[in-house]
Amino acid sequence: MERRHRTEDPESGGTRLRSLARRATPWGFPVLYLGWAYLFWAPVVASGESVWTFPNVALLAVGGLSPLLAGVLLLGLTQGRSGYADLCRRLTGVGRISPRWWVVLVAYWPAFTVALAGIALAVGLTSSPLEFIEVQRLVDPVALVSLVAFAFLIPLVEETGLRGYWFDRLQARYSALAASLVLGATWAAWHVPLTLMTGYYQETTFQPELWWWLPDVALTAVVATWVYNNTRRSVLAAICFHAFGNLRGEVMGFDAAIYPYVFLGTFAVAALLVAVEGAESLRGRDVPRPVRRLDD
Repeated sequence: MERRHRTEDPESGGTRLRSLARRATPWGFPVLYLGWAYLFWAPVVASGESVWTFPNVALLAVGGLSPLLAGVLLLGLTQGRSGYADLCRRLTGVGRISPRWWVVLVAYWPAFTVALAGIALAVGLTSSPLEFIEVQRLVDPVALVSLVAFAFLIPLVEETGLRGYWFDRLQARYSALAASLVLGATWAAWHVPLTLMTGYYQETTFQPELWWWLPDVALTAVVATWVYNNTRRSVLAAICFHAFGNLRGEVMGFDAAIYPYVFLGTFAVAALLVAVEGAESLRGRDVPRPVRRLDD
């Protein structure tokens, strides 16, 4: 009797993995995003040693790659080359951002900061609401380049996964507001270990407490969606919005007395955007969401 040998399909493993990634959409991303970060950050927190000592600093860096790694991996599995090509266009397409929205990107954070500082001054919360960067850091070329590079590098890593991959898959299923709050809550959860690491904020005046910082992070995602949806899903716009916020914090930060109240200002802005633009798209009440169902 002739024996028949079953041949293994060399693509079967990859096919099963792609099928699993599609079935796990959109919840596979936060599992990888948080899981990878916590895996490397938990030992840093548990050590009780400064995060800036070895090997803690290496674990911090590797764990911090989680949004990029999760987004790039899942995008490749679910959409392949076409997904990477679309991401590249949204990362580099300056034309997606109109002049009006460049003004918003540049002006939003300074305007928000000055407005809150003015309110704090008016109600007597503090007599010196703002703290400015030392002039030496702005005139030192090395320090200035480092400041700008650091401000943009972190958003590039984070937004490539969060907006470049995950958000569209959330927004394909939920309203812009609901998708933003889901993303924002997950994004806030990702930041929790940073507040627990010894020395992470030692060189800053920013000393976050979870009760007020996490709501602010989550609500900021709503404002970022307003920018993203109005710039034709531009990941570049999301990166710039995030980076200019980082730069604002370095150059023109709040007095320590104001920080616990910042989330109220972010809540007010988010609520105003929802009231004016509508929760469905954050682009105007009659404008449909700029996404389609993905990976089904």
